[in-house]
Amino acid sequence: MLSSTDLLRDAVYRRLWISILISSFGGQVTILALPLTAAVLLHASPTQMGALTAMELVPFVLFSLPTGVWLDRLRKLPVYVLGELSVACAVTSVPLAWWFGWLSMTWLYVVGFAIGAVNTTAGSAAQIVLTQIVPRDRLIEAHAKNALAQSTAEVSGPGAAGALIKLTGAPLALLANAALLLASAWILRGVAVKETPSASNAPFWPALRDGLNFVRSHRLLVTMACCVGAWQLCNQAATVVQILFATRQLGLSERGVGLSYVALGVGTVAASALGSRLARRIGPGPTLVLGFGTCGAGWLLLALAPLGTIGIAAYALMLLLFGVGAVFIFINFLSLRQSVTPGRMLGRMTSTMRWLILLPAVPGALLGGWLGEHFGLRVTLGFAGVSSLLLALAGWGLPVIRSVKTLPTLKAEAVTPYSSDQPDDA
Repeated sequence: MLSSTDLLRDAVYRRLWISILISSFGGQVTILALPLTAAVLLHASPTQMGALTAMELVPFVLFSLPTGVWLDRLRKLPVYVLGELSVACAVTSVPLAWWFGWLSMTWLYVVGFAIGAVNTTAGSAAQIVLTQIVPRDRLIEAHAKNALAQSTAEVSGPGAAGALIKLTGAPLALLANAALLLASAWILRGVAVKETPSASNAPFWPALRDGLNFVRSHRLLVTMACCVGAWQLCNQAATVVQILFATRQLGLSERGVGLSYVALGVGTVAASALGSRLARRIGPGPTLVLGFGTCGAGWLLLALAPLGTIGIAAYALMLLLFGVGAVFIFINFLSLRQSVTPGRMLGRMTSTMRWLILLPAVPGALLGGWLGEHFGLRVTLGFAGVSSLLLALAGWGLPVIRSVKTLPTLKAEAVTPYSSDQPDDA
């Protein structure tokens, strides 16, 4: 039973939440099908897997900053809806290319780049839409519920995705994601969001510079960007070799990989259910740091685990710990950065922060592939695990993060969405 004050009793937020749930189920297919297509069907090397991951991240580096200026001058919901439709088209191209005999690693690189480009714009728009629906003081609860929607998909989705991939093949399974994204876009069309895009005529480059200066002037934002960016380097290095380790070292089939990923969902469900309570108890800052350590412990565990049954169990446990850690990181990271940002600056702040944390992700993916190819998959996992544990220690030593026990608040006039009668420097 939902309490009388539960966010899901709000019809507008509930519609958004259902859309997230549906698209998350589709996302589980892509998470498995795209790398499995590369690893199993196209026999990709670790370096090629690293390049595939990097291609999804490069658009964030190229487009995030101009996207922020653009989003602050547009309505965000249509961008979000168009993004869902665009990703559906991108993933549909994979089975079509396979059917006509055109599928190659180059094709997957292009698809990965297209998905990354859409996520750069639509992903930022989605984060801002949430702040237009949910009060600032309930952002941690909202992000936790969104994570719970994604976690629900991660519990049941990977097993079903693995079975679907086994039955139809990885390329054809991507059609299921396309269908679910279309359903998500249809639901989002009915979300009632009141917003007035900026009517500012400020030149593009000064507006972009304002976003950079806003982030640079805020010590908490800069510190979080550095810490989460370092974690992203570790995360992408580990992600590159995880599927390869499962299929080539542990001998798991496509269905076995899918069933293992159920553990990821269990971890994210647990963290989503407990995350907001834990943040209230020990604070958003310490909870974020705890996430770094939890992920690092999982990667290091798999790097040291023997092969065979114990290795398979360690793989599942690694995914579970990653699910817990990633949720602890992002529900607090997103809530903290949104809580300190005025409404008129949300687009530029969001894109600037995403740009900063994903700058290290591209070299992280390439480094993971290079380490895996030249020194072995375990070395890559060990590097990610040890680095993330050291990051947790460093983060705990930073008072600007460790001392954050509650969400910062802004004055009422500062959080009001930008309106046409406000000057750009209001």
